[in-house]
Amino acid sequence: MKRTALALALATAYLTGCGTSTTSPTGAETKLVQAVGGQPELGSFGVDLSARDESVKPGDDFFAYASGSWYDSFVMPADKTRYGAFTALAERSEKQVKAIIDDILSRDKLSEQEQLIADFYRAYMDTETINQLGISPIQDTLTQIRDIQSTADLTTVFGQAWLTGADTPIAGSMWFNRLDPNQYEMSIGATGLGLPDRAYYLEDAERFVSIRNAYLAHIAEMLQFAGVSDAEQRAEAILALETKMAEQQWPREKRRNRDLTLNQIKRADLAAQYPGFDWDRFFAPSGYQVPQLNIAHPEPVKAMIELINQEPLAVWQDYLTFHTITNNAGLLSAEIEAANFGFYGTTLNGQAEPRPRWKRAVEQMSGTQSLGFAIGKVYVAQHFPESSKQQMSELVENLRAAMGQRIDTLDWMSEETKENARAKLAAFNPKIGYPDVWQEFEGLALSQEDLIGNVQALRRFFNADSVAKELDKTDRNRWGMTPQRVNAYYNSSFNEIVFPAAILQPPFFDPNADPAVNYGGIGAVIGHEMGHGFDDQGSKSDANGIQRNWWTDADRQAFDAKADELAAQYSKYEPIPNNFVNGRNSLGENIGDVGGLAMAYHAYQLSLNGEEAPVIDGVTGDQRFFLAWAQIWKEKRTEQSMLNQLRAGTHAPGRYRTLAPRNHDAWYEAFNVQPGDKLYIPAEDRVRIW
Repeated sequence: MKRTALALALATAYLTGCGTSTTSPTGAETKLVQAVGGQPELGSFGVDLSARDESVKPGDDFFAYASGSWYDSFVMPADKTRYGAFTALAERSEKQVKAIIDDILSRDKLSEQEQLIADFYRAYMDTETINQLGISPIQDTLTQIRDIQSTADLTTVFGQAWLTGADTPIAGSMWFNRLDPNQYEMSIGATGLGLPDRAYYLEDAERFVSIRNAYLAHIAEMLQFAGVSDAEQRAEAILALETKMAEQQWPREKRRNRDLTLNQIKRADLAAQYPGFDWDRFFAPSGYQVPQLNIAHPEPVKAMIELINQEPLAVWQDYLTFHTITNNAGLLSAEIEAANFGFYGTTLNGQAEPRPRWKRAVEQMSGTQSLGFAIGKVYVAQHFPESSKQQMSELVENLRAAMGQRIDTLDWMSEETKENARAKLAAFNPKIGYPDVWQEFEGLALSQEDLIGNVQALRRFFNADSVAKELDKTDRNRWGMTPQRVNAYYNSSFNEIVFPAAILQPPFFDPNADPAVNYGGIGAVIGHEMGHGFDDQGSKSDANGIQRNWWTDADRQAFDAKADELAAQYSKYEPIPNNFVNGRNSLGENIGDVGGLAMAYHAYQLSLNGEEAPVIDGVTGDQRFFLAWAQIWKEKRTEQSMLNQLRAGTHAPGRYRTLAPRNHDAWYEAFNVQPGDKLYIPAEDRVRIW
């Protein structure tokens, strides 16, 4: 539940994130991606006009103007902490996946992959067996933790966390060598906190004190499931330990700085540069050879080593016991699961009740390290027409052409840097819908009666696959999301933009919608992912995905000055009293939004070929474009979820992503936004980067 995909986060940017072009798009013509003649799913042209609150001036609150009626009338489902366009599509995808699973369960003759799906789902839904087993499925791990006698034993257990699901103060995952993307490389960082962010441990505001008190009670409750005596006192020691860990970890805005997190080291030099930790023992359970690594957080890793050696073994044992139970709680008996949900669901996120079990099963099965691609192959065959892939490909090229023209006209960038920017743009590799090569599951066996066993079998399977490929050339057919996932991402190491099939639906993309809507929806999403290649961190990698400085010093300074302005702008947003958007931590996403919107609008204007867009239902083309953008970010959140997003997320909340048009002149003209309106920014202060 709480483990961090460390290396992935360092190199991949998500929205919530084919052949490679080798020619410059500058000056290329764009095609008008026309509606295909059917009825749009939303309204008469692709936008839900009934969601608007027309009593609100767009220049005072564009979120409320575009989606205020929906926001005021929508009742948050009890099993949700946020709801918006992404959630609605995710629910549609879940139902479609459930139908796929139900069909498999109804048949006697199954393929090998279908049998895996059936066995895992039946095991997950067999609550009678799960409840009878109680905590026993993880008892072997708990016994191993109880029997720890030395720091060496402790290190071995840390090294097994990839299998057992425990949190650890030092963790690693395999990703790509940022200086040579053709090589895999393990990245190591300081991790292991049970609360969403270090701020939850260190800030003195009343709400954080209350959360820490609730966390303390939660730790004690989970320890009691393992029969631990003096649970309250031992919980205090665990919280004190995690507080020491939090004090040494970098703030999130520092952790996303790719200059600071690139620290390569040969395996042979680890012991000398990071002494006091048995690295060979740590790596042994996974089987990785790791001849070279990247230490993402050098000083915090050294601090974690000190804590490992200084803190009593008994406290580390209790820490591991707690995290093993809480991280596996969703796979254990109802009473353990309910206790865990009470804290992580309700206290931390404001969720009134758990999601239905079948939805949790679908979620568990749909990841890239589960059966997600086995299910995704069927999902694509049933729900993703090739015509959508073709239209999407055309939109990507239109956005590429628009971005190329925008690079040409930048007044703050020299020709030398522009040449490198054009090369990077031309090299963008779009992946649309689904992988060209599907994941195979040869040799994997699952049971209908052993849920924890199935989860660990999948972990072993993917770990063995990763170890086998560790020294091979990197696989560029690899996808970091399954097709049924409603999201998108940019991978800087491969300089690729990836759009799973499930996001290519209304309100993001509708083949029957007006072109302005598709450009303001999926067009801006495409621009967002392209924008990550040119945001404050993605811009540190070149056309080949190599992290290097391809800027002149003057151009980089000019870029950083503009980025600082955008960070300051977003840092003024205050979703909760005294809790602001972290404009620095969310900077990459905000550059993606503002820049992506500019690219999409430019491409839309090119697609009109100089003609005036028609007015539909009293709404102009430009208004349709910006309304489409606003409505993909409509959302409602619990306050607890909002706080979690502000402190632990890299994205601004949807309400504030809606406001990206504040930096675009066309929005002011489209909605007659004037000085005196609350969202008005003088023309000279609008942030224009890309």
